[in-house]
Amino acid sequence: MIEQIFPNVEWPNMWEATYETIYMTVISVIFTFIIGLLLGLLLFLTSKNNIWENRAVYLITSIIVNVFRSIPFIILIVLLIPFTRAMLGTIRGADAALPALIIGAAPFYARMVEIALREIDKGVIEAARSMGARVSTIISKVLIRESLPALVSGITVTAIALVGYTAMAGVIGAGGLGNLAFLEGFQRSRDDVTLAATIIILVIVFVIQFLGDFFTRKLDKR
Repeated sequence: MIEQIFPNVEWPNMWEATYETIYMTVISVIFTFIIGLLLGLLLFLTSKNNIWENRAVYLITSIIVNVFRSIPFIILIVLLIPFTRAMLGTIRGADAALPALIIGAAPFYARMVEIALREIDKGVIEAARSMGARVSTIISKVLIRESLPALVSGITVTAIALVGYTAMAGVIGAGGLGNLAFLEGFQRSRDDVTLAATIIILVIVFVIQFLGDFFTRKLDKR
């Protein structure tokens, strides 16, 4: 039955491409979460009336975030080709896509982190400060803990966007389902290959969304 619906699909290649897509997504999500969280915290803490209020630092960080968040991903990949080649020695393969994926997604997530932190009741932060809590304690025990459901929800949205980014990266040789759908499906007019790759991408997205919603509900104490 499967062979009749997808006569041109070479399943070992499809599963290898699936692994590459999942690999690129997982690694880039981990680094995006770390970098985006740090940038988001910096934006929040250096903004007006906050602990590290510093207009210059906030402005510079905000400009950097806005610039990289605004560049279309396919253009960002091209712009980062010299950097990627210098760093990894190649611009092909799953690893070569990671710099562009992380640099493209981290600023996007940083803004989501900043928004999540701004939703925290100011009274909770002031209470912690009045009791003499250190900045590190306020960050870990108040800011991150209070905003955790929103942070998980935000990284879920970002992870889904990254799946789409991996498909675009595949078009220029980064591997994964996007690369397979383009080379083996589109260029060779094998619609069943493109369809199979699309279905698997949708399954990955649905799994990410399910897990994100599950953990968001578990963490939300309201």
